[in-house]
Amino acid sequence: MIRGIRGAITIESNTPELIYSETERLVKEMARVNKIDPEDIASVIVTTTPDINAAFPAKAVRSIEGWKYVPTMCTHEMNVPGSLSLCIRVLMHVNTTVPQKDIQHVYLNDAVTLRPDLVNENR
Repeated sequence: MIRGIRGAITIESNTPELIYSETERLVKEMARVNKIDPEDIASVIVTTTPDINAAFPAKAVRSIEGWKYVPTMCTHEMNVPGSLSLCIRVLMHVNTTVPQKDIQHVYLNDAVTLRPDLVNENR
C-alpha cells in the first residue's frame, strides 16, 4: 500500500541556505514522526510558492544521509492571490501498512495555518 504524507514549512527569505535547511528540517520531521525509512519511499514531490526560486529544495532531500536514491522532483504551486508566501510543500509517497487516519502530516512555521485540523493531531 502506498500512502501520501503531506508537509509544509515557510521560510523567512528566498536564500539557498534557508531553502536547503528548512526543507531538510521538514522532511526529517516527516520521516521521524511517521517512522519512515528512505527505502520505503516511492517518491517525493516538493513544491514551492513562486517567490522561492533561489535553489532547488529537492537537492536538500537528496543530500540527507541515506536519501540519495529517493526519486525527488520540484515544481511551483499555483499563484493564487492571498495564498501563503515563501512556502515549501512536500508530498511523500511511502510504502506502508499504517492506516491513512494514522499518518502524521507535518506543518511547521507559518505553514501551520494551511491545515490547522492536522497540526499535532496524532502527536
